Amino acid sequence: MGLFDRLKRGLEKTKEVLRTDVRDLFKAGEILDDQKIEQFEARLIKTDMGVVASSAICEEIRKKHGGRTVILDEIEETVKEKIRTLLEGEGDAKWDISDPLSPLNNNPDGVTVILVAGVNGVGKTTSIAKLANLILKQKKTVLLAAGDTFRAAAVEQLTMWANRLGCEIVTRPDGTDPASVAYSGCERALETGVDYLIIDTAGRLQTHTNLMEELEKIKRVVSKKIPNAPHESLLVLDATTGQNGISQAEHFSKSIECSGLILAKLDGTARGGVTVAIRQKMGIPVKYVGVGELIDDLELFNSQGFVDALFTSAS
Repeated sequence: MGLFDRLKRGLEKTKEVLRTDVRDLFKAGEILDDQKIEQFEARLIKTDMGVVASSAICEEIRKKHGGRTVILDEIEETVKEKIRTLLEGEGDAKWDISDPLSPLNNNPDGVTVILVAGVNGVGKTTSIAKLANLILKQKKTVLLAAGDTFRAAAVEQLTMWANRLGCEIVTRPDGTDPASVAYSGCERALETGVDYLIIDTAGRLQTHTNLMEELEKIKRVVSKKIPNAPHESLLVLDATTGQNGISQAEHFSKSIECSGLILAKLDGTARGGVTVAIRQKMGIPVKYVGVGELIDDLELFNSQGFVDALFTSAS
């Protein structure tokens, strides 16, 4: 199954609200009035797009189609185009979709340090392995640093992936200060001259102050060892999270200034609208999407493909 088909299946729940409601709510041949537009806005909010994005979409409908005879295809196209515009912002419109590493803030002067964060259970460790695999497929070298020292299983899991991928990993005993692991990772990356260093961090609730402060410490330590590092701070979000994803993005950004999102677990229960809400509220672009369980199931996010999948029936 190709990426587009997997996206269609993953976004099935969101698509039911979007495409179906456009067809059910707006009747061809009727005059489009404010009441219908307001009803559609209420339904959009159910996709977790948030009030700001939903309002912007409906304002576009009002401007282009309000008071006119309903032509369903034209309204649907307006919704698609507006969602795409909201998703792109200043970001992925500039990405080279033929280069899966183009969304990354690559360091032109040496190793590119990627810090990866997220709450427990979002698929962070697996996403790191998928990202490492994606980088390796571009003939680049990768070093992993297992900074989730609070959970032995996390270190074991990442070590297993490193062995499978054939890349080196820096580990330390359980309970080691995660910042020291990150520092050791930087030292080893500089020694070996790898292209990318990916640092795992302990899964944590975004409201846990002490652990969030620890993230800030990791960021400080890394920047002292390698100037301007981390060059990329990625937050992994579970695509089924919904509005809680906005809270996660807000809190993590305060600690590590998130530069991008990895949207994991994009399956049939995904609530894809939250990607639009986070983009609007935080200005953080989705850079990669996890579309399955296999190591190759991480893809560069493409706003046009994402929006097309929202309005195309799954096969």
